[in-house]
Amino acid sequence: MKMQLAEIAKALNTTCVGDDQTVITSVAFDSRKITDGGLFVPLVGDRDGHDFINSAINNGASATLWQTGHPNKPENIAVLEVDDPLQAMQDLARYYLRKVNPTVVGITGSNGKTTTKDMIAAVLSKRFNVHKTQANFNNEIGVPMTVLEMKPNTEILVLEMGMDRPGQLHHLSELTHPDVTVITMIGEAHIEFFGTRDKIADAKMEITDFLREDGEFIYNGDEPLLRERAEKLSQAKATFGFEKDDTVYATGFKSYKHHATFTVNDSEQQFSIPMIGKHNVSNAMAALSVGRHFGESDEEIAASLSNFTPTANRMEWEKGDVGEDIMSDIYNSNPTAVRAVITSFGQIEVPEGNRRIAVLGDMLELGEKSAELHRNLEDCLDPQVINEVYLYGTEMKNLYDALEDKYDAEHLHYYDRDQMQRMIEDLKNDIKPHDIVVLKGSHGMHLEKVVERLR
Repeated sequence: MKMQLAEIAKALNTTCVGDDQTVITSVAFDSRKITDGGLFVPLVGDRDGHDFINSAINNGASATLWQTGHPNKPENIAVLEVDDPLQAMQDLARYYLRKVNPTVVGITGSNGKTTTKDMIAAVLSKRFNVHKTQANFNNEIGVPMTVLEMKPNTEILVLEMGMDRPGQLHHLSELTHPDVTVITMIGEAHIEFFGTRDKIADAKMEITDFLREDGEFIYNGDEPLLRERAEKLSQAKATFGFEKDDTVYATGFKSYKHHATFTVNDSEQQFSIPMIGKHNVSNAMAALSVGRHFGESDEEIAASLSNFTPTANRMEWEKGDVGEDIMSDIYNSNPTAVRAVITSFGQIEVPEGNRRIAVLGDMLELGEKSAELHRNLEDCLDPQVINEVYLYGTEMKNLYDALEDKYDAEHLHYYDRDQMQRMIEDLKNDIKPHDIVVLKGSHGMHLEKVVERLR
């Protein structure tokens, strides 16, 4: 972005104390990430961002938003007083979005939204100037920050939108007024807060609350909860999936060690993605549908999908220190995601005498159903397919108990939250060259520490 403080002050209906001709070229709420020409947004959460104003100034901040009445207002930097810095940042993002006026693609879903966002951005970048959400910066702070980071020549803005409570996607939809919305699937993520998948589906559908009248809703047609709710929308709709009543459905699918291929019902084009698993083919069909919405040819879409770069720790392959292959999928976890990853991992061929080893950490935010949902993963683990199982975390004890009748003690291992170091040592002693290892767990379980020690 590039705006004078006078314009920003007008957009926020406030005044600038200081040089209002100063040009702002970036916005940041982390004082460590402020650069010259930056506007510092002091957010109030567990810590008060106002306390870090000197750090922001030292790092080059040219101006700051400041909560009205907050003490210690700086005098050596331009100041715009506002009632609520977060709300002001969102209002500024809303103003800047109208000013640049890109086409907006909004993506949500219980699983796959980050990968789908990356795929869609890759597909659309072939023809358009595209700006996308970095990492999974997808909440009420991340979405406006993404908007404010886009360049003035952005033609399509691809936004990942997350939620952990009702009303959150309604707010993000109102902020961005998307032209295209995508829902990847409905799973059990955040079921602790919602109670049922029906309520999760209701909350996910909020992304369409401000979908433009001439926009399109693209969603997973294999999910009855979405089909039911989509019927109420007047906008154009398209579905993707594996059933023959979907607009786009897979007619052929093969998963290899480092990639997957597929074909679809209405095209002779073969598609390939640098990820494995049926669930990632579903994400790719969502990207295919969005690409077609914008007039991309299947040939162009296939070329983009074949070499897109996924965000880190999404089924990412690394080499271990004894030669093993490690699949790291440790950013988040829920029952649907674990089943998808274990199924895909189990389809990878290994040489005779080598093993598939699964390291699973707790799935967080499952509430009162946590024990049952962990225990129920038993049906996706087969000793003939997943030869060794390492379980880590308090909740994974439920799965350990369920697996004791299927796995002998030599091939089933359990570690409590304070036993990560012991698990790492046991893994390092157990893993052999040519084994393949998958790690899956919620971000809060910090399995990245295990990956670091193994590679």
